Amino acid sequence: MELKGKKFHFIGIGGIGMSALAQMLKHDGALVSGSDREASPVTELLESKGIEVLIGQKAENVPDDVNVAVYSDAVPEDNPERVRSKELGTPQFSYFEMLGEISKGKRTIAVAGTHGKTTTTGMLGKILTDAEASPTVVVGSLVKDFGSNYVPGDSDLFVVEACEYRDHLLELTPSVLVITNLEWDHTDYFPSLAALQGTFRKAIARVPADGAIVTDPSNPNIAPLLADASACVVDYTKEPAYELRLPGEFNQQNARAAAAAARRAFPQIEDTVIYDSVSSFEGTWRRFEYKGTSAQGADVYDDYAHHPTAIRETLKALREKTAGKIDVAFHPHLYSRTRDLLDEFATAFADADTVIIAPIYAAREVDDGSISSELLAERIRATGVEASALPSFDAIEHALSEAGPGDAIMTMGAGDIYKVADALVARGQ
Repeated sequence: MELKGKKFHFIGIGGIGMSALAQMLKHDGALVSGSDREASPVTELLESKGIEVLIGQKAENVPDDVNVAVYSDAVPEDNPERVRSKELGTPQFSYFEMLGEISKGKRTIAVAGTHGKTTTTGMLGKILTDAEASPTVVVGSLVKDFGSNYVPGDSDLFVVEACEYRDHLLELTPSVLVITNLEWDHTDYFPSLAALQGTFRKAIARVPADGAIVTDPSNPNIAPLLADASACVVDYTKEPAYELRLPGEFNQQNARAAAAAARRAFPQIEDTVIYDSVSSFEGTWRRFEYKGTSAQGADVYDDYAHHPTAIRETLKALREKTAGKIDVAFHPHLYSRTRDLLDEFATAFADADTVIIAPIYAAREVDDGSISSELLAERIRATGVEASALPSFDAIEHALSEAGPGDAIMTMGAGDIYKVADALVARGQ
């Protein structure tokens, strides 16, 4: 697709993937504008890069001479800007459709999996950048080392975080496919683990014979899928352990996956470059992110974890570095995920002393009455962990403010619970 001089309008430009793609198109010579429902650190980043962001979504935001409209998956068809684009006869692409178009003709390294793909993508991008391979990188979070979720590159290497939801992964044609791990998730789309595996099976089969699948071939949810691979399988678990700034065994696995993918994509890379790069990696926004201290002296962290396994492993790592109590505020993401994985969520908070459940973040769903924050808190209490459900972020912030020196506060979830962590730290300044 020709980009130079074309006008692109992004509907939902504040999305983490959308914002990276907008920066990429601008870098490649396109004229970019966009809108979002509210201001955020991401929209502020875009404006600092010279991209116009309109807050509030209205038909008049769409330029009359726009060439292409790109929309976030969270934006419905009846959105006024999508309706206006249709009236103008403007071609519309979803984020992942456009990503697929942009990736054509590039050596794409797609990082997929249930957990760790953001950190792995960031690490991989940093390794290749430090090795002077000049990759273009699109990450699903703001990477501290880059100060952005996007890195412009001059080579044909394209490192991108992929997503299996609604088969978006299949929009990409990677020469290297990284699969960090695999568990049942996105239960509103995949009715079972087998259905999710079906999407990954297709993705594996599409990697060309001269490409590579970088994964843990001993993972019982991945191993059966590899029979369909024509590409070679690279076992990332054979990578050595690395000294990391990031805690937890799960981050060791992320580093191994990134290192193995970097070796495959850039064979001339030296071991010392990989070691120095991952050992200095500072992490990403909302992934075990240390925010500061509260007014009472508690350490405050924030994490995007919204699947039971991610919660369990993150809190395990936090317990290893915390002498005092651990207070957790969890923002459940989607009614379907909370309901379908309820048993797993109930036992995921074993390393916490107290857990506060925020109202479920509905996103694209409607409450059918089958699940609630109160029910999740009840199930957590049944495991012996103190838990309650509170109706607002203000109430949660007030409850967490009692934690003191030596204690740790962790806000968790895919919604905007991070605002509670920000508020607690702001009060401590």
